[in-house]
Amino acid sequence: MAIGGTALTTSTYGNGTLPKAIRSRMIHGVNGLGVHILEAGYESSGRPLVLLLHGFPDLAYGWRHLIPVLAGAGYHVVAPDQRGFGRTTGWVNDYGTLLEPFSILNTTRDALALVSALGYRRTAMLVGHDLGSPVAAYCSLARPDVFPAVVLMSAPFPGSPEFPFNIAESESASVQPNTENQKLAAALAALDPPREYYQQYLSTPKANADMWHPPQGLHAFLRAFFHVKSADWAGNKPHPLKARTAAELAQMPTYYVMDLGKTMPQTVAPFLPTANEVAACKWLTEPELGVYTEEYDRTGFQGALQAYRVYSDPALNAELRLFSGKTIDVPSLFIGGKSDWGTYSAPGALDLMKTKATTRMGEIELIDGAGHWIQQEQPLRLSELLLAFIKEASEAW
Repeated sequence: MAIGGTALTTSTYGNGTLPKAIRSRMIHGVNGLGVHILEAGYESSGRPLVLLLHGFPDLAYGWRHLIPVLAGAGYHVVAPDQRGFGRTTGWVNDYGTLLEPFSILNTTRDALALVSALGYRRTAMLVGHDLGSPVAAYCSLARPDVFPAVVLMSAPFPGSPEFPFNIAESESASVQPNTENQKLAAALAALDPPREYYQQYLSTPKANADMWHPPQGLHAFLRAFFHVKSADWAGNKPHPLKARTAAELAQMPTYYVMDLGKTMPQTVAPFLPTANEVAACKWLTEPELGVYTEEYDRTGFQGALQAYRVYSDPALNAELRLFSGKTIDVPSLFIGGKSDWGTYSAPGALDLMKTKATTRMGEIELIDGAGHWIQQEQPLRLSELLLAFIKEASEAW
């Protein structure tokens, strides 16, 4: 059992991989963590704080193209390695550890504690991408005074799980087990060819070893994974799905709905880009990908994978009912990539977010030329949307 991975190296940001405006540092005593952050705009006191939360298998480093742009607009911009990821320490790196520290509410406390540790009472804007999106959503639900403007990216927020309503006189008021996920898994396995939802695979004990030590090598696995989920892969043509059924979900690429029995490295291996495609990829150069390779080679993936296990844990989902019926009432925005299936991977979530989970959400923004890795693929267009949103939100306070 290891705490927060293994020993840190000093070479992670070599070869000019970190823009000069950004510094890397550790902040200790943050909800039990030593949090590693990347930041810019820290030189002048009094700047409003922008907090950026990454997803899987990203790191604070994924915001490197965006951080200097937002800092140049007058903000103190901070991106942490979230609990379980990268250089942040204080979490147990073991499949068998308790999941409670990785719960959505505790990672929400991580964000709140970091804001306080940095000497702020509130943020000007909170942005969450992928796994960072539900964390950002619960931050704005729980503490709108600290997070008065929120941007959700790639993963729509359908709202908190709800208590049954008006069942006091109903004979069906007894608690029934929630078997929806098991039924969906069985239906996917019954397809021809048999399939498996990626979150189910990522929750298994073997997923970490599969991805940490893949047959093609960690660097090649990560290159294929980033490529196939980006706008660079021509096969990404996302569209809304009608329902959360096996037949509908099977329309998604195999990196979302996998061939049953295949590992994630086996799934993405056929999509490894050519040498010419790698050379043309300016948003993730080989030295930049080397940062991810070095970090995950050091830590493995288990800490990052714990979030997927949290989503299927009944007790940790039950505690989210504390916010049953509560809406996000601060100014909010959703941004996706036009080539990102993440917008539609949970059928119905986008509509629920717009009509039920939020009360002050702007237009849904889908960025051309971006797949899942929006902040890396199209940072300038993203910065334009974020700066326009933060200006409008601040005028509404």
